Amino acid sequence: MFKGRHFEQSVILLCVRWYLSYGLSLRDLKEMMAERRISVDHSTIHRWVVHFAPLLADRFNRRKRAVTGKWHADETYIKVRGRWTYLYRAIDSNGDTVEFRLSEHRDLSAAKRFFRKAFARHGRPERIVIDGSQTNREAIISCDTTSRLQDRSCRRPESPCIRQSQYLNNRIEQDHRRIKRRVRPMLGFKSFKSAVATLSGIEMIHMLRKRQLQDAYAANPSISDQVESLAAAF
Repeated sequence: MFKGRHFEQSVILLCVRWYLSYGLSLRDLKEMMAERRISVDHSTIHRWVVHFAPLLADRFNRRKRAVTGKWHADETYIKVRGRWTYLYRAIDSNGDTVEFRLSEHRDLSAAKRFFRKAFARHGRPERIVIDGSQTNREAIISCDTTSRLQDRSCRRPESPCIRQSQYLNNRIEQDHRRIKRRVRPMLGFKSFKSAVATLSGIEMIHMLRKRQLQDAYAANPSISDQVESLAAAF
């Protein structure tokens, strides 16, 4: 995947990882690389992030630890092209990230797409805690019904228990803050495509910090080591 690149893999991974992990601008990274006698333009670093972040995130998802059956789901706001978009997210009872999806709209269709993606990757949970959103409730019921109809196994799990409580969902509100803290210095994304790509990398780094990579929980490797292991598969 790095074949034919003008810069070495280690330089590309370093810039991508630092940009996704810390509150640095692209021009900050350009200056930091210059101090290391590496001349790279900030637009090149941006292209690296948009290209490699989704690839690393996809590799991570193949090696992601299983989540529990008790979820907290909610959405938060992300500015793209000067307009608010909606980042749907879910975490489990341990605080591990279950799933996320950026949407230009906040409606029933967007909620269905998010929960459909979560159910397809992790199966139906035992319980989902949401706030007072009736839209999210309808989306969960609809996706669960579809999933049950497509389930051809003899054993049909019960539908998830849906609990609506603003106070019980404080856990995911706190988790949102870690993502927003990294996004805030970016002052908004210039395109929806770059927002989706960059957020996939930010969420991946967030999950690496939670040690959601298989075999990472006991070994406790650094973020750098985990990213290197993901890139080694390319």
